[in-house]
Amino acid sequence: MHGPTLVNWLLALLTATAGATCLIRLRHSPTPCASGTHRPRARESDAAEALMGLGMAAMAVTGATVPAAVWASLFGLPAAAFLLAAAHAPAGRAHRLHHAVGALAMTYTALTMAGPPGHQHHQGGLGVPLLTGALLLYFGGYAVWAGSRLLRTPAGTLAVGTAGLPQACRLTVGIGMFAMLLTM
Repeated sequence: MHGPTLVNWLLALLTATAGATCLIRLRHSPTPCASGTHRPRARESDAAEALMGLGMAAMAVTGATVPAAVWASLFGLPAAAFLLAAAHAPAGRAHRLHHAVGALAMTYTALTMAGPPGHQHHQGGLGVPLLTGALLLYFGGYAVWAGSRLLRTPAGTLAVGTAGLPQACRLTVGIGMFAMLLTM
């Protein structure tokens, strides 16, 4: 990333914590059973958010030292899988499309960071400004939406304890993605 070192490390800490929390939730969530009592989209979401959180942390710390092809395959393959799943299963389509946008944004960020040497010094920023702006709007709006869901439950009370943990992870990953795009 191209932001100040302190911001990179704070972003890495924040997203690594969210990613680790999602990984722990994934590990302790019920396994699929014949009765269908578990929620497969919750497991899918935990897996995607763990990948995104831990990936953002690694990208914030390592920057462009890891080849772009590694980042592109790490995030590009899940993006393709989410796009295919969204196309073939109407249930959870918006959920999968969101994860696909996140994985594609991570791929875009990685490829942009690995741009030609000296490229960022000759222009105001990296990447395609219109695409970066659209992604900033998407993740900024998503962070506001996820934050509002975290603050209020259907009963109108403040979400406390582990009930709000999935929403907190989503909010953290959304803010992390927004911060990564902002530093481009």
